[in-house]
Amino acid sequence: MPNLAKRLSGPILAVGDLVDPDGSLANYAACYEPLWGGLKSRIWPVPGNHDYVTTGAGPYFSYFGDRAGEPGKGYYSFEIGAWHVIALNSVCLPVGGCNAGSDQARWLATDLAAHPSDCILAFWHHPFYSSGNGAEDRVQVFWEMLYDAGAEIVVNGHDHHYERFAPMTPNGDVDREGGIRQFTVGTGGGTLTAPDHSAANSEILNNSSHGVLQLTLHPGSYEWEFIPAGEGGFRDSGEQACSGPAPRNASLRE
Repeated sequence: MPNLAKRLSGPILAVGDLVDPDGSLANYAACYEPLWGGLKSRIWPVPGNHDYVTTGAGPYFSYFGDRAGEPGKGYYSFEIGAWHVIALNSVCLPVGGCNAGSDQARWLATDLAAHPSDCILAFWHHPFYSSGNGAEDRVQVFWEMLYDAGAEIVVNGHDHHYERFAPMTPNGDVDREGGIRQFTVGTGGGTLTAPDHSAANSEILNNSSHGVLQLTLHPGSYEWEFIPAGEGGFRDSGEQACSGPAPRNASLRE
């Protein structure tokens, strides 16, 4: 997988559970560093539940340093070209929750207000929608706030498959004019698992190929391509225009 990533240019979004079975410093040193260490300057990570098997995900924050945002929080933002990109922490309890009154949600509201953009991408570990068993309602506030701000893309991991959804609202309705398209990309190296149901508005799902999702972010639009790690593997591609600034407010819903 690192060899595939090396052939592709640009930042790398790492969507959590980056070592297994736990995010110990020893596992980062023995497993992650030899494979991915040379790409660390390109990697923007978020923590997963396996990282929090260790107290406060301390080794995760120690390993990635400034790349992981403020120690102990795990949420931050940055720019890729014309796009505003937001990293969030879906392991909610250790950071004071993900509800509307949490520090993270209040930070997100402030960040969205300070960085209005025609094109917004957010990424975190646990998906809100999934055909696997890893969907988490606790991230609904993230979806509500991002939808209100006119966000285009959410990228998640956790479930060990690739899945692409139609653009949707936080209530699960298709909204092709202003909805958020979710990609689940849990195909980075762990054993791939079969879905246990078919989620509404899932456009494509695959659990046969490890690989990466390449997103090409243009001013005003984006392209996606799932690239398999092996020859002859599954592929998926497409393109979409950004919906532009939403006529909604990125506010906290009580």
